[in-house]
Amino acid sequence: MPTVSPFHNAVGSHRKRKAEDDGDEMSISPSNSPNVTARQLARPSKKIRASDLTGRPLSLPRLLETLDVTQLRTVLQTICERQPEISEEVVKSAPRPTVGCALQVLEDYQDKLRAAFPYGSSTSDYTYFRVKQPLLALIDALADFTPQYLPPNEVQATISLQYLDGATKIVHSLPDWESQNHRHHKENVYDEISKAWALVISEASKKGAGFVLHSNGWDQVLAKHNQQSGGRLQFAMTTMAANVGWIGGNPHGGTPSGSSNQASIVDQLLSGNSGHRVNCAHW
Repeated sequence: MPTVSPFHNAVGSHRKRKAEDDGDEMSISPSNSPNVTARQLARPSKKIRASDLTGRPLSLPRLLETLDVTQLRTVLQTICERQPEISEEVVKSAPRPTVGCALQVLEDYQDKLRAAFPYGSSTSDYTYFRVKQPLLALIDALADFTPQYLPPNEVQATISLQYLDGATKIVHSLPDWESQNHRHHKENVYDEISKAWALVISEASKKGAGFVLHSNGWDQVLAKHNQQSGGRLQFAMTTMAANVGWIGGNPHGGTPSGSSNQASIVDQLLSGNSGHRVNCAHW
């Protein structure tokens, strides 16, 4: 029987262990790991490079979110001036301004006028030239807003009268200047607002024979405004008296029982005794 060399046995054992070790290393190789394979498949086919990211303007919705009311109004007005057809479309599409919105705009102009007055709020020529710009801005706004609420553009008399009531209060607050050269501003505005009252009253009287005007107290409201204006709404007062003068009396010429001691609506309106006296606002 041949003799086995101890060296041969040692070499054989070493080769066997090496083969087993190699098999273990291959079994845990990263290339054979399922996790690594999954990660490799999940990688994007194209890497994002810095050159692919570029600046760009905001989209229109995002841009509009950054603008305040004044900026939006300026942008829209500029576009409308450049393209008149868009201006017409905006006018048609925009909702009609409510009386409250219109009066709020006028009151904003009124606040700017008051803020422009120097300390002491005098009515001298110096003060006039200091506040002339906001004064004319308020007067122009009144001239532009008033026709919006007059017939035939506005068919509801109540809406027209509500606007005129608020607008007339603003007219009362206009300064009474010391110089006669500057008083024409307020005089002209009173004249225009009086004509506006007369127009609305005339149209309203055609629908309700003047009864609606008196029953809702608009004759009383106008009488108070006339008192506060110093009688400068006389044209409107005359129109009101002509349209509601029969109320309280017999329209056929007779006098109802119990009313002989009462002044007629015409006398009350023309004398300025209808309603409570209102104190004038001073600047």
